[in-house]
Amino acid sequence: MLDADRVRVLVEVAHAGSIAGAAERMAFTPPALSQQLAKLERDVGCCLVERGRNGARLTEAGAVLLEYGERAVGQLRDAEIAVRAAAGEAPSRLSLGAFASAGKVLVPTALAEFSTTHPQVRLTLSDVEPPDGYGRVTAADLDLLITHRYPGTPLPAATGLHREQLLTDPLLLVLPDGHPAAAAAAPRLAEFVTEEWICGAPGISNRAALEAAAAAEGIRLTVAYETHDYEVTLALIRAGVGISLIPRTILRAAPASGWVSRPLAGAEQAREIYAVHRRRPRAPVSAMVSTLRRAACRALG
Repeated sequence: MLDADRVRVLVEVAHAGSIAGAAERMAFTPPALSQQLAKLERDVGCCLVERGRNGARLTEAGAVLLEYGERAVGQLRDAEIAVRAAAGEAPSRLSLGAFASAGKVLVPTALAEFSTTHPQVRLTLSDVEPPDGYGRVTAADLDLLITHRYPGTPLPAATGLHREQLLTDPLLLVLPDGHPAAAAAAPRLAEFVTEEWICGAPGISNRAALEAAAAAEGIRLTVAYETHDYEVTLALIRAGVGISLIPRTILRAAPASGWVSRPLAGAEQAREIYAVHRRRPRAPVSAMVSTLRRAACRALG
């Protein structure tokens, strides 16, 4: 039988993306953690991790073991919590992972409200950019994941998990104040083929959404400025540099000057925001999801 502690080492390396990162999370030295990983590889008789200058990458065999390992680690953590509950100890910790813009417009009010109603629960928050994070929920490293899906991108598998949509967040066309197209109530995307667009790099979710919308219109758009940060995007637009598609919740939280927003005609674009947790969540998780639902309603106005 495989050693559970060594399997957890593999899980932590996969989640951290490096030996050093996993060692820090587990309070090991990198050489000691590498030794445990090497023993696990001897146990299974094959290489599980490829080490390189840019971190650690799982082999095909490592990815197979990771899928089982995440579930095993999650079950062991669940068992510990259940035993403590049977001994009369109430849950005292809730760990969340959220993508950056949710951390600005959705999470702060939810955490503040939850802390008021559940002062005995210690909250932690980690930055987790989609599509990552599902494995950390499976392994019970995160109790709750706040993630998204943009048009043109698939939803990751949520095997063994519960995924609930919190919010449909419309993507609006954002133009510099005074732009000629601002007079139209709902312009078409095809009217902006000569414009310089601001968006994430290829492979980033909002870039995939823009490209999918352009393909549906049979056009090609020029992305001149690449950034994944919506605050940077809005700063460029205020300066008269480029145009973009930006979620409504971001715009509601931003200073309302220097830009105008319009819905696109014939191209209803929206990102979907989800909460993901294990199928039998502890009481604090269910309470936090309810709190997030209320925060989502407020975020849209």
